[in-house]
Amino acid sequence: MKNLSYAILALSAFFYTCKAQGTSVLSKEEQLYRPNYHFTPEKGWMNDPNGMFYLDGTYHLLFQHNPANSKWGTLHWGHATSEDLVKWENQPIAIYPDQMGYIFSGSAVVDKNNTSGLGDGKNVPIVAIFTYHDMDKEKANRIDVESQGMAYSLDKGKTWTKYSNNPVLKNPGIRDFRDPKIFWEKDSKQWIMVVAAQDRQHFYGSKNLKNWTFLSEFGKDFGGHGGVWECPDLFPIKVEGTNEEKWVLIVNINPGGPNGGSAAQYFVGDFDGKTFKMDDVFTKQLEKEKVVWLDWGRDNYASVSFDNVPENKRVIIGWMSNWDYSPDVPTEKWRGSSTIPREVTLKRSKDGYILKNIPVSQLKNYEGKTVKKEINLGSDKKLIGKGEIDLSKAVIDVDFKKMTKGVYTFTLKNSLGEQLIFGIDNNKRELFVDRTKSGKIDFKNSFADRISKAPLAKSYQNAKFKIVLDKTSIEIFFNNGEKVMTEIFFPNEGFSELSLSTDTTASTVNFNAHQLNIK
Repeated sequence: MKNLSYAILALSAFFYTCKAQGTSVLSKEEQLYRPNYHFTPEKGWMNDPNGMFYLDGTYHLLFQHNPANSKWGTLHWGHATSEDLVKWENQPIAIYPDQMGYIFSGSAVVDKNNTSGLGDGKNVPIVAIFTYHDMDKEKANRIDVESQGMAYSLDKGKTWTKYSNNPVLKNPGIRDFRDPKIFWEKDSKQWIMVVAAQDRQHFYGSKNLKNWTFLSEFGKDFGGHGGVWECPDLFPIKVEGTNEEKWVLIVNINPGGPNGGSAAQYFVGDFDGKTFKMDDVFTKQLEKEKVVWLDWGRDNYASVSFDNVPENKRVIIGWMSNWDYSPDVPTEKWRGSSTIPREVTLKRSKDGYILKNIPVSQLKNYEGKTVKKEINLGSDKKLIGKGEIDLSKAVIDVDFKKMTKGVYTFTLKNSLGEQLIFGIDNNKRELFVDRTKSGKIDFKNSFADRISKAPLAKSYQNAKFKIVLDKTSIEIFFNNGEKVMTEIFFPNEGFSELSLSTDTTASTVNFNAHQLNIK
């Protein structure tokens, strides 16, 4: 009976995705809120990115997806592809749920040496490991709800076959045991799996991706514990300007974020193929900061990295929403979008380590119409007027010189009087984003119940902002990605003007805005 119910669910999802696209008249929410270039599913619900990899000129983004409804539900792995990480094309569903459960989050790797033995001698196997979530066990209030399953593709991710001996890792008696991230560790010559295990991370090792041995755990007494640990990532990375290599462990947490709801934290240390140990400098940093956050905005969750990216670059992408209100945002045909993909680098400063993240360089290839200004900011200045540039697809670089203590405030406006306000408070030493007047905010009390803030180590005389704008999102990269804030919003009319003001003495501002030529 259970097999039949899942077959019916899969069949209904299949027919749903094959429906005609409807009339040529777009709904208001489709016109206003569908992003211009951030990825969204064609229909249905989306949350965490999963199983991302690069192969033969194509980036693959798989993701948590309910194709039959724009609410969280019967989870599949959706699929999209891109040649440059900017323009995405929806693909058929990759992995369907079955009698073992919903398909929760996980990862995929390009098994170049066919260590899994799943290759056919002609094609490189792509191997995905994901969490099976058994809803019947959940309803029965059992502990062993989640286990790790495997699927593989021999046609570059177009179609997927589930491994015949699933699960490859059974539940060890932990209620929240999910989101496996796998990678090849060259020194120990084995695959490593990092699994979120309630309030910590578990590490497993394997030679063939099928048989896994427990290695160690990390995190019980470190970092943020305001919610369940989820969606981990572990990778080596060079420290900027050196040949020193460190390991970064990203841990997403829900709730417990710095401005409410879900968010991502990280740790810096060393990994010997068995155990992750925090670096001494980072340990002292953590004693001071308590939690080190990847993104201080409210809308970057489940950020994990792509496998097999060219030039050994480390590229991450996140789900651009927050569990505080994600089921209630005012879209109906679809719900959920992704952040802009970001390249991460690791910087060592006098205060510790900073995992910098900036938009991938490919975004520059779409820069078109430009507005450049150099101004002496002593009062309110209009940076972009109505019709000058399309602020629903733009990248803006702002370079401040000779700043003093005071507040520097950007305001995005439309003709309805709606505003998105953001900037830097050099008195309080913090960045801020205020969406309390940004349009639709009453769909959930928690959406606009506060002004988001990100603390800074000092007041600045010189500072740089890179601002990435889409119809319903802003991503702020401060000082080359040393501090990041990502937030979504839902105006009743697109923002058409941008101004900048200060309550202090004049500063020099170099302003450079590019409209993005993306269709």
